[in-house]
Amino acid sequence: GSPKHGGDCSAVQTQLRNVQQIQATAYGAFAAILANGSVVAWGDRDRGGDCYAVQTHLQKVKQIQATDEAFAAILADGSVV
Repeated sequence: GSPKHGGDCSAVQTQLRNVQQIQATAYGAFAAILANGSVVAWGDRDRGGDCYAVQTHLQKVKQIQATDEAFAAILADGSVV
């Protein structure tokens, strides 16, 4: 598939180990929860494929919910990022 729309995860391939859940936005981004509770995102940076700005907060993630162009993560303590 199109790299801009999430079809190429090679930039994060080495991080995608022990994946527990994957969610996708409607417009080309993916986010995966790993077994250690961290999150890896890829795809269109303007539509959720870049979580760098909040990466330090994405620990102990239990669930991810996607909208058309973004993700929200529910943490183990019930807070949302």
